[in-house]
Amino acid sequence: MIVNLCQQHSLISNWVAELRDTSIQGDRMRFRKNLERIGEVTAYEISKVLPFVEKEIQTPLGIAEHKVIKEQPVLATILRAGLPLHQGLLNFFDKAENAFISAYRKHNKDGGFEISLEYMSCPDIENKTLIISDPMLATGSSLVKTIHFLKEEGNPREIHIVTAIACTVGIEYVKREEPNITIWCGDIDDELTAKGYIVPGLGDAGDLAFGAKLQM
Repeated sequence: MIVNLCQQHSLISNWVAELRDTSIQGDRMRFRKNLERIGEVTAYEISKVLPFVEKEIQTPLGIAEHKVIKEQPVLATILRAGLPLHQGLLNFFDKAENAFISAYRKHNKDGGFEISLEYMSCPDIENKTLIISDPMLATGSSLVKTIHFLKEEGNPREIHIVTAIACTVGIEYVKREEPNITIWCGDIDDELTAKGYIVPGLGDAGDLAFGAKLQM
């Protein structure tokens, strides 16, 4: 399933617009906050499809019956750009365990690139709901490689992807490789450059959130 939240939520559309806006992007705190807000709203939407149980709650005056999430998901993010989005998810799934993966594009002299994975810290994900956040889903290569990397640690029951902006090319690639996942997108763009950048996109989310990095 593919969900374009921009078509359903005027607030998410507003936040994505600010993420894209070059006149606003210089405010790193605002950029991070908008990613965090998108993560929070997406967590709320995902919570609607998670299994729940009925629980009796003791109050000072009696017993109240409530539906509660049956099991907290595992939240995973791709460093460093995914951290604000991850924080938004964690604000709502505040008892969740967390996984962190280092994945980046290692550029070659010929202009191409390969995905390098160098680090992972991961709890038990066997038969768990796994939510992976990454603000940009461009070619889908790093995301698919990350999923395969995580699956070496266990087989999750279901996988949700959370992204601020996705490209149709990347979505199609991810769905071919992992057909049973659900992708939650702040918005979806159709164009991808030869170098793998989303158009109109928003630029480099990691640099806009945390400052420019040295090219490796």
